[in-house]
Amino acid sequence: MLRGAIGQIQFARNYTLELLENTPRDLWFTIPEGLPTHIAWQVGHLTVSQYGLLMFRIRGRQPDDLDLIPSRFRKAYGRESAPNADPSSQPSPDELLERFAKVHADSLQVLSEVEPSALLEPIDMPYAAFPNKLGAVLFCPIHEGIHAGQLGVLRRAHGLKSVR
Repeated sequence: MLRGAIGQIQFARNYTLELLENTPRDLWFTIPEGLPTHIAWQVGHLTVSQYGLLMFRIRGRQPDDLDLIPSRFRKAYGRESAPNADPSSQPSPDELLERFAKVHADSLQVLSEVEPSALLEPIDMPYAAFPNKLGAVLFCPIHEGIHAGQLGVLRRAHGLKSVR
């Protein structure tokens, strides 16, 4: 089941990257009329979420995590945050993509080292699917797929064509 989940995590990430690679960077902080978000917030949010689901939930907070996901970043892109259309007050698209890739690589490393039996250890709310670490792993690609859909809607609102 873990191998299958990792495959789904990678599939979801590849699709998200395909959407991002086909979206001009100058549109990343533009909130289209009638929509509540922008591309940069989606990338930052996916970064914070993947850290939470696949690193924090699986192995707990580590000292280096504060550099990887500083409090300011978590507050800007976490679950209760609101997108900010001012690019001067946030990381650039390149910086967001760099952190996005680093968290993804580190998350896959954590999953490669976890004992499968440890995934049955319980976790506190909020959780998805199951009240254990496995539930966090299984929810990760679903969550990214939801946000990939939002990226697709944002692209269309910007007048861009579908990538698939």
